[in-house]
Amino acid sequence: MLTAFLNAWKIKELRNRLLFTALMIVLIRFASNIPCPGVDPLALKEYISSMTAANNSGLMGMIDLFSGGALTHFALGALGIMPYITASIIMQLLVPVLPALEKMQREGASGRQKISQYTRYLTIVVCLIQGTMVAAAMVNPSKIGLPQLPPGQTLFQGSASVFVPVTVLVITCTTMVFTWLGEQMTERGIGNGVSLIITINIVSRLPHSIIELVQMAMAGRTPDGTTFRPVQLLLLLVVFCAVTAATILLSQGYRRIPIQMVRKTVGKQMMGGSTYMPLKVNFANVMPIIFAGAILMLPEYLFQFMAQRTGAKVWITLATTFRQDGAGYLIAYGVLILLFCFFWVANQFNPIQIADNLKKEGAYIPGISPGQPTADFLDGAMTRVTAGGAVFLLVLALFPMFLYNSFKIPFMVAQFFGGTSLLIMVGVTLDTMSQLESHLTMRHYEGFLKSGRLRSRGGN
Repeated sequence: MLTAFLNAWKIKELRNRLLFTALMIVLIRFASNIPCPGVDPLALKEYISSMTAANNSGLMGMIDLFSGGALTHFALGALGIMPYITASIIMQLLVPVLPALEKMQREGASGRQKISQYTRYLTIVVCLIQGTMVAAAMVNPSKIGLPQLPPGQTLFQGSASVFVPVTVLVITCTTMVFTWLGEQMTERGIGNGVSLIITINIVSRLPHSIIELVQMAMAGRTPDGTTFRPVQLLLLLVVFCAVTAATILLSQGYRRIPIQMVRKTVGKQMMGGSTYMPLKVNFANVMPIIFAGAILMLPEYLFQFMAQRTGAKVWITLATTFRQDGAGYLIAYGVLILLFCFFWVANQFNPIQIADNLKKEGAYIPGISPGQPTADFLDGAMTRVTAGGAVFLLVLALFPMFLYNSFKIPFMVAQFFGGTSLLIMVGVTLDTMSQLESHLTMRHYEGFLKSGRLRSRGGN
C-alpha cells in the first residue's frame, strides 16, 4: 500500500488532484473553527460542558460529530454540509413521485443539471430553517428543549435582533461555499467532494475520542464512574477491527445475477457472452440511519416542550421514553431503519425498467422468461437481499447505542464503533481508494492490491 501511495506522487495529474483535495480540506477545517460573529466562546464552552454532564451528550455529541466540532465553537461551518445532503435526499425522493422531475432525469445531462440547480435552491431553504433554529437556540436554548441557561448568562454578545439574522446569513453562506468546494473537489480532486467533507469532519473527532479512551483506561473509570480497565481498552480495539471488517463486508457485499447476452455479429466481431448483474446487499447505504435519526430527533424535543408548557406527567414520561437511551427510542429507531431500507429500494430500484432494458439489449436471465417474469424475479431477489442487509444494518446502527447505554462508553467514542459514522468513513474511503486504483492501473502502476481490483460501492 505504501508503494501505491508513492506511485501516486509520480503521476503529475494525480499529484495535483491530491494536493487540490488536501487544500480544500484545510480551508473547510479552518472555517469549522472560526466562531460566528457575536458568539461568546467561553460561555458556549461552559454550556456545552454542562450539557455533557447532564447526560445530554448523546444528541449533542452526534450533531457535533457531523459538523467536525463546529457546533462546540458555533463556528462559521456549524451546519456543515448537512443541509445539502438533506436537500439531495429530498430531491431523490421527489423524482419518482413528481412526473416533471422524472422527465428531467430522463433528459440526460441537461435534466440532471436542472435537478442539481433545484437542489441548490432547496439547500438555501433548508439552511435558512436550520440556521434560524440554531440561532434561536443560542438566544434561548430552552425553546427547543435544551437545558435552560443560568440567570443572567448569555451565549452571545449584543442584541438578539441583530445576532439572529446575521448568524443565519453567515452560516447559510458558509454552507453554500462548502457545497461549491465539494463540487470542485469532485471535479478537480479525488473522490466525491461532499462525501469527503463529511468524512473529514467525522475523522477530525477521532483523535479526541482516542485520547478520551486512553484517559479512561489510565483513570480506571468512565466519566459516569463505571469501571474501565486497560484490558477493556484492548477489547474495544479488537471489537473496532471486527466491526470495521463487518462494515466493509456490508458495503461491498452483493448478489450476482447471471445475465446471458444473445450472440450476434457486429461487423467482423462476435458480440455476446455471459456477465452478471450485481444486487447490493446494502442498497440504501447509510440513508435509513440518517432518515431514522432525523425523524427521532423531533419527538424528544416536542415532548419536552409540551412537558414544560403543561407539566403533565404523560409528556414527561414520553420525553424520557424517547430519549436516546430510552426503550421507545431504540424500538422506533430499529423499526424505522428496517422500513426505510425497503422504502429506499422501492423508490430507487425499478425491476420493470431493468427487465425492459435487458429485453431491448437481447439479454436474459438463464431459466427466466424475458419481460414480466424477469421483473418479478429481480423484485423477489432484491427483496431477499435487502432483508438480510437491513438486519445487518440494524445491528450495526444499534451497536454504538449498546456500548453507550450498557457500558457507559462516551457517545463520542461509541459513534466510531458503528452507525452512520463508520459506514460513511468506510464507504468514502473505499470509493476514494477505488479512484486512486483506477488512476494507477490505467498508467501501468501497481495499485493497492497486487492481485484483483478494489470494487466500487456500485459493485463494479
